[in-house]
Amino acid sequence: MDLIGLQDIGLMNRNIRPLWRDVDKFSHRIVGFAVTVRHVPTDVRVGQNSFPDLDGFKKFKSEQYKRAPDAWLKVVKPGDVAVIDAGGILECGFIGSNNSLGWAEKGVVGVITNAGARDTDEIIKVKRIAVYCMNGYSTRGVRPGRLIAESYNFPINCGGVLVYPGDLIAADGDGVIVVPREHALTVGKLAREIHVGDEKSRAERFKRLGMELDETVKVE
Repeated sequence: MDLIGLQDIGLMNRNIRPLWRDVDKFSHRIVGFAVTVRHVPTDVRVGQNSFPDLDGFKKFKSEQYKRAPDAWLKVVKPGDVAVIDAGGILECGFIGSNNSLGWAEKGVVGVITNAGARDTDEIIKVKRIAVYCMNGYSTRGVRPGRLIAESYNFPINCGGVLVYPGDLIAADGDGVIVVPREHALTVGKLAREIHVGDEKSRAERFKRLGMELDETVKVE
């Protein structure tokens, strides 16, 4: 990005961090194209005396989920990354242990959001889908009574970056960058060239230090 004059463009807020890291296989790293999702605060709130019985609340919860479907799953392709704007509602974990696996079944390789995630113990244990969220933190609430899905595949703001559908997302332990889709091929070629050169240089240093080569320095 620096080489094409886009220094610091596309860098998300450093507080958006990986929920988990895999230092053996680096499976927390993400490279894929963005499917954008925008949530907004719901106009419905419930209190202790809002329903006459538990069944009433269950009905409300079911109806609210119908107002906040994951409709964006209709358009995802294998290798896509869900980039989700949570509308400023931080105490709402719309990424959980169950639905995140459903997203993985659709081929989604990662989730980037300016909020948090719930069921983080299970998400971290299975390490099936990479999650990057605000401060790498957990949230507790569910969507009904907090958030509704407003749109998908429209431009959104996430982590201080304008994200268009189809933009290239790259994320690792250092953070998240959004590469505008019109520059993705050029940036990819330049990044590959720099990466290969770095691997070769590091491999020589490994040898001089008597270190065994690993997958981070093996160049084809």
